[in-house]
Amino acid sequence: MYVDIHSHTDIDSSIHGIRNLTFSEANKIFTSNDKGMFSLGFHPWYADKFSNELMNKMNEWIKDDRFVAIGECGLDKNSKVSIEEQLKIFERQIRLSEIVQKPLIIHCVGCFNELFELKKTLIPYQTWIIHGFRGKPELAKQAIKTGFKLSFGEHFNEESVRITPIDQIFLETDESHIPISNIYRFISAIKNCKEDDLIAGENLIKTFTRHLT
Repeated sequence: MYVDIHSHTDIDSSIHGIRNLTFSEANKIFTSNDKGMFSLGFHPWYADKFSNELMNKMNEWIKDDRFVAIGECGLDKNSKVSIEEQLKIFERQIRLSEIVQKPLIIHCVGCFNELFELKKTLIPYQTWIIHGFRGKPELAKQAIKTGFKLSFGEHFNEESVRITPIDQIFLETDESHIPISNIYRFISAIKNCKEDDLIAGENLIKTFTRHLT
């Protein structure tokens, strides 16, 4: 069973995946009968678009069983929005994650110290997944020690994959057009395991949705 934990494109019906939505897409999806699993959040690049009105919509939409994860959200040193403002918006989403008991899919660029400190301070119960992880093994070790799960896509550091425990590995396509099956093949080869052993995504989705049996 292939699970694509984070994709920005339509997901093939033969794959269990979480499609990341924009707010305009979410407005259509959550007022329709479209099937699937979806995530939504305030990306740090667009933190300047944050409003209480959109946050209230998120609070309503997340009651829908199809809304299975919050994100991508997080921190990015290259955002035009100040890190202080990004932190405020991120913390709003963290609180929502804890209330509704759904995981966070996290975007982080150049702000890992802030991210790690936030997790140590808040001690969240819900799963935090750093998506599209490309960091070096030293950073991977620190993230794992702090309790993060890591999601690997088309581009990754092989040594970071090797040192990540198999139950903390998630896989994704993000904006890539490479099939998720290829990513499973690459990662399982590095981990010297069967593709069927990479079940962290499957287990998580089963926990938060009734779409899998």
